[in-house]
Amino acid sequence: MRKEELLVTYGEDVKPMVKELLEKARLAEGIQPGALIGMKPNLVVARPCQEGATTSPEIVAALIEYLQENGHKNLLILEGSWIGDSTRRAFKACGYEALSQKYGVPLFDTKGDTFTAKQSGGISMELSDKTLTVDFLINLPVLKGHCQTQVTGALKNLKGCISDAEKRHFHTLGLHKPIAHLNALIKTDFILVDSLCGDLDFEEGGNPVRMNRVLCGRDPVLVDAYIADAMGYDPYEIGYIKLAEELGVGSANLPEATVMTLRKDTTKAQKTSSRKVQQLAKYIEEKDACSACYANLIHALARLEDESGLHALKQGEICIGQGYRDVQKNGIGIGKCAAGLSQNIGGCPPAARQILEFLRKRG
Repeated sequence: MRKEELLVTYGEDVKPMVKELLEKARLAEGIQPGALIGMKPNLVVARPCQEGATTSPEIVAALIEYLQENGHKNLLILEGSWIGDSTRRAFKACGYEALSQKYGVPLFDTKGDTFTAKQSGGISMELSDKTLTVDFLINLPVLKGHCQTQVTGALKNLKGCISDAEKRHFHTLGLHKPIAHLNALIKTDFILVDSLCGDLDFEEGGNPVRMNRVLCGRDPVLVDAYIADAMGYDPYEIGYIKLAEELGVGSANLPEATVMTLRKDTTKAQKTSSRKVQQLAKYIEEKDACSACYANLIHALARLEDESGLHALKQGEICIGQGYRDVQKNGIGIGKCAAGLSQNIGGCPPAARQILEFLRKRG
């Protein structure tokens, strides 16, 4: 696939949908025989993927099977959890120990690695030597929020490839600038994004939003522009995306990209135990909504709450879902299924940023 392309698919049967995505991307063809392939998930904390913080082991299992079936056997999973947690504990709690044993793929804790100092833009940073020896790096971030940078995706996921001392240093520098320069030093060759279940606004999980989506691309800046847009942000609002584009890491020009959807979402939205998501859901009257459409609405409402704009809405005022097909009435309708409502934004699904703009204008 070309750098200006993104492939997206939806569903609940993870392994076949991921393999179909990788086949369409022709991933195996772009890897040299015998290359050491590093796979970098997001295991920031020792919490299962259902809580919205960590990369699903099902996605990684599908990736491993695809690579092995295509003759690529020299594989490695590498990660370094955040400074307050143990990578080894995360490998176990997140299902990666079992994954390693089943497929014979070693796990590498970058916290115990040696490091080489490299510079970009006057910033010196300690990079994992093991990461630097990898021939082909596959980045496996989670589409989720972050308490400081608003979103986290492919670019920020490379923080697991630096020392703990460097992670502390990144925070003193405000995260955005060092994240951009880190990606100027470490090249990501392919990105496979876990958008099955990501946290609404916190990198450690706890407010999961079920999206049932997986996407891939070759440009980490473009991937993160998609992630920002999917969460209701203008990509250029996110500092490290803008800076990484300026450094030549990639392009954030999402309108000029080719975004191809292999399979549309038909899965039903699931209720969540997240208190914050439940608070936002009070404004929604949902009848058989698809996961993607419902998730985009939740993200739009979260952005509206950030702007103190929820006061203009009444509880239960927003209608969404297939149960509103052919229903004609006053109210706010989200998506083409609710086209019969007096105020409607179409799309299947409409993007979070589109919903946000629609709700802003209404207010």
